[in-house]
Amino acid sequence: METVGGQAVVEGVMMRNKEHYAVAVRTPSGDINILKEKSSTFPKIYQKFFIRGVIGLYYALYDGLRALLWSSNQQLEQEEKLSRLEIIGTITLSVFFSILFFILLPFFSARYIHESGLLFNVLDGAFRLGIFLGYIYLISFMKDVKTLFQYHGAEHKTIYCHEASKPLTVENVRSFSRFHPRCGTSFLFFIIILSIIVFSFIPGPLWMKLVGRILFLPLLAGIGYEFIRLSGKHINNPLIKLIVQPGLWVQRLTTKEPTDKQLEVGIASLKAVLEE
Repeated sequence: METVGGQAVVEGVMMRNKEHYAVAVRTPSGDINILKEKSSTFPKIYQKFFIRGVIGLYYALYDGLRALLWSSNQQLEQEEKLSRLEIIGTITLSVFFSILFFILLPFFSARYIHESGLLFNVLDGAFRLGIFLGYIYLISFMKDVKTLFQYHGAEHKTIYCHEASKPLTVENVRSFSRFHPRCGTSFLFFIIILSIIVFSFIPGPLWMKLVGRILFLPLLAGIGYEFIRLSGKHINNPLIKLIVQPGLWVQRLTTKEPTDKQLEVGIASLKAVLEE
């Protein structure tokens, strides 16, 4: 069975395998527009255990951003379409606020309570997790985000149907779960929990511990990628089930039950990838 991943985009779904990705979106007129592109690939020298997670994550994000830009522009009039410069500016600002809220704020909040040791690292991780969950919970009340989460659910259901070797029909896809172990939400949750352990080994003064939290992000990404890949292959293992369960619980926030029209978009995206 061919492995396919994906993500929700603006009014649509992106599906991706090793060779191609496809984006299907529902336009304001009610039609489904589809974009097909070759997936970004990297040299085989990097396709080694652990390294592939770090490099592959970068390429997956790159394709994901291209899909997000295209899907956004499908909802706008020609004169309103976003430029590449505007997208770069938005991404830069997003990275800045991510570092501010998910690294700096938890770090200094934990240090205010306890300056070092195991308690400091536990508090740092707990604050990071709390901000992550609180942020997702708050934005889930926004109309556009709720729609995005519905398409996220459509993506999961469609992939599950494909993995079960069932025909890709709305009726079949609707019957599957919207919670998937290889989801990016589970990946992020695992990274946050893992960071409590990894960051505990950063030695030195305060500035070194802070800088280390940024420099160690590729390490966390590599470990997280290998775990998510492993969990997808051995999901029936009791230990794996136990570890991935919290991530599946968090998906109750990041996915919503999709409508039949949203399922049609997810199916169109996956079929476009499989046709290639």
